[in-house]
Formats: sequence, structure tokens, C-alpha cells
Amino acid sequence: MTSDRTTRPTTRYRVRHRTSYTYGLAVADAYTVACLLPREREFQDVIHARVVTTPDPDEYVETRDVFGNRIVQLGVHHRHEAFEITAESIVDTAVPDVPSTGRSWEEVAEIARTLRGASAIKVGPYRAATKHSTPIHRTDLLAALAGRIFTPGRPVVDAVTDLSREIFEEYGFDSTATDWATPLDTVLENQRGVCQDFAHLATAVLRWVGLPASYVSGYIETDPPPGEVKSIGADASHAWCSVWTGPPENDGPAGSPISAWLDVDPTNHHVPPLRHVTVGWGRDYADVAPVRGVVLGPGSNQLLDVAVDVTRLDISN
Repeated sequence: MTSDRTTRPTTRYRVRHRTSYTYGLAVADAYTVACLLPREREFQDVIHARVVTTPDPDEYVETRDVFGNRIVQLGVHHRHEAFEITAESIVDTAVPDVPSTGRSWEEVAEIARTLRGASAIKVGPYRAATKHSTPIHRTDLLAALAGRIFTPGRPVVDAVTDLSREIFEEYGFDSTATDWATPLDTVLENQRGVCQDFAHLATAVLRWVGLPASYVSGYIETDPPPGEVKSIGADASHAWCSVWTGPPENDGPAGSPISAWLDVDPTNHHVPPLRHVTVGWGRDYADVAPVRGVVLGPGSNQLLDVAVDVTRLDISN
């Protein structure tokens, strides 16, 4: 990883993400896949990261997926009535640079379309439509949104920034409006949703015009209301997107990850993100779901509780 800590102010965060399952009846076996450990980026150093569970797992394997994300595979192969997964991380992160490119969005889309070899393998998967980033019926609404923003000859960074602003200003944040399975059609029609929906919407628009875009999973530092103390466990997972702005024009090959991608948080209109910790990225939510798995046992109700804390640490000394 390439870092430049001499010119970029760095912020250190401690992240604690706890996921608890309580089963109505004891289960005999459980298998879980977790994408909870932050990964290195050119502007992010992972100082410490681990996953612990209660009860202890019978099987623990850490690997990398096809996108390079850190994946933990957990197996509890004995009788248990509850399962708790806690990821603890300490990360140094800086505000990433905005790519310095004068290319229009059409130029970038054409470069992406004509990539070959290793560059195509690196960038190509993020051009394809996916279930969560494609409307089933309301492509007219998606096309209209894209047409308002991506006008002919417009510089790619300007257009992407305006897309973020449009979603931020016109789509209301409403945690009751959607869930993880809500189709993009509903988000487009009602113009309401949460960070996951807005990240999917942004990637959908970007891919519609031919720009590679990834779905990014992670965390954002939040502030309590004025005069109130921050509540423990009140934070949450966050999502945004990253758009490929073309290969570096002077210092790298096509498909180089350095300075070619621009992270965009349309939920907060941060271009680039300002107080974010990256866990991983993929084509959509399904590639980087924080926790997913199966249990074997009698049918019963299952209670899920998630608590996230993102705390800024003092590294001045």
C-alpha cells in the first residue's frame, strides 16, 4: 500500500461491530460468513483488526474474496442457543484525493468499454448491472436521472459530484422506507431510503452511462445531537460507492487503483468521503454483506441485535 502521511492529516478510529443472534430453540450447527474486517487502501492503514465470537467457533478461517476483501468463515458445530460475533478494529484513515482528470464522462466510459487483459479484469466487473443496482420496471426514472446529470461533454468529476448532490437533496433518508431486499424501483418511485439504497442508486446511474462503479461497505463517524452525549452502540454500518475515473493520465497503467477511483457518499454528499472507514467493496450489497449464514436445528423465532461504535482516538502524542 502507498501512503503519504506527511501531507495528509490522519484520523484514527476504533470500530466495534457486534452482531448477536438469539434462537428460540437451541440449534445443532451454524455456519457464518463475515465481511467485517477493514482492508488497506492508499489512504487507510489497518493497525489492528480481529473477530471474536461467543461461543468459541469450532471452525475459523480468514481468507480473501475475489474482490480482495477480508472474509472470516465461522462454524459452530455444537449445540448452542445464542451466537455473538464481535469485530474490533483500529484504523488510520485520511481524506482521499480527488482524481485530477479533465476527461469527460463519455471519454472514461469509452476507455472502460475498450479495456483488455488485466485492466479489464480489474475494472470490468463494476460495469455490469446487478440485482440490487438495477430497476426491474422503472428504467425510465433511472434514465431520466442520468440524463439530467450526465450531459454531453461534461467533466466526469463534475458530473459525479452533481449526482451525489442530486441524491442528497432529492431523496429523503427514511429508515422505515426500505429493507435490504427492497428493489431499486421502489427507491426511485418514492425517493426515500437509507445509505444502502442511495449507494445502489448511484452505482445504477453510473453503470447506466457506462462508468464502472463499486458498492463500498464500511462505517462513518457520527455526531450526537447538540448537547447530548453519544450513545453506545448507536452507530451503524454505512455504504457509499466508488467510481472509476479512468487510468492515471501521467503516472500509471490503465486499471491502476491509485488515484483512478473516486469515492462518493450520496447519503451525506461527501465527495470524497470525510470521516469514513472502509471495510470492503463489490458489485452491490450482496458481495459485502457484513454477516450472513445458515443454522441447522428446529424451526423457531430468531432475534437479531446489532450494535456499532465508531470512536475517534487521540494520536497527537
